[in-house]
Amino acid sequence: MTIIEATSLVKTYKDSDDSKKSFNAVDGISLSINTGEIYGILGPNGAGKTTTLEMLEGLKDIDGGTAFINSIDVSNNPYEVKQIIGVQLQANEYFDNMTLSELLNLFSALYSSTNNPRDLLKKVNLEDKANAKANELSGGQKQRFSIACALVNNPLVLFLDEPTTGLDPQAKRSLWDLVLDLNKTGMTIVLTTHNMEEAETLCQRIAIMDFGKIIAEDTPQNLILQHAPVKEREIIRGNMEDVFIALTGHGLRD
Repeated sequence: MTIIEATSLVKTYKDSDDSKKSFNAVDGISLSINTGEIYGILGPNGAGKTTTLEMLEGLKDIDGGTAFINSIDVSNNPYEVKQIIGVQLQANEYFDNMTLSELLNLFSALYSSTNNPRDLLKKVNLEDKANAKANELSGGQKQRFSIACALVNNPLVLFLDEPTTGLDPQAKRSLWDLVLDLNKTGMTIVLTTHNMEEAETLCQRIAIMDFGKIIAEDTPQNLILQHAPVKEREIIRGNMEDVFIALTGHGLRD
């Protein structure tokens, strides 16, 4: 069953070098994401990944096309959509004088929800940090706490924007385990990432974006077989990083 249906999405911006010109950061893409799926969006910086997520989340206006989440029109009912999604952003700021438990109670109140903060913290393996403050957490702990905040309304869909950027290998693997555990409960998860191993490990399907368009979409295994069946200089198949380079013609841009 489809839970996210986006058709011909467009987001247009003015050209910073010439105000008379404009460009499409997202250029007519369509997505169909199934309930209970982990769906990844890959692409170089500037490909349109984050902008796509922000339109689906109702954080940016949709300039063209349509998007529905659980049959709710995102453009016409952004508030209603926000009640059924959770959003973990690339960067978060919290009140420094509040504990994690107090922050979760605050976020729950914003959704008119009642949660036991320790239960939410237990889901993200931070139960022992209930009385800590956000500025006392490590990078990996902050990322997991941001996901706890995104779970206060028990969302049907969780959006993760580059959730493991800057994390050490141990913190990265811990967050992967969390994503897989959440998905086992039936939660649909949509994530962007620059980490090819992450995409191959977590995602059931992947869309690769470049210059605002989707240039390939399939399972990781099928993408590898189609675009990188043999790794250069080695007689073994390639991986998702080889697929990415084969399709875009370049590595990740800074």
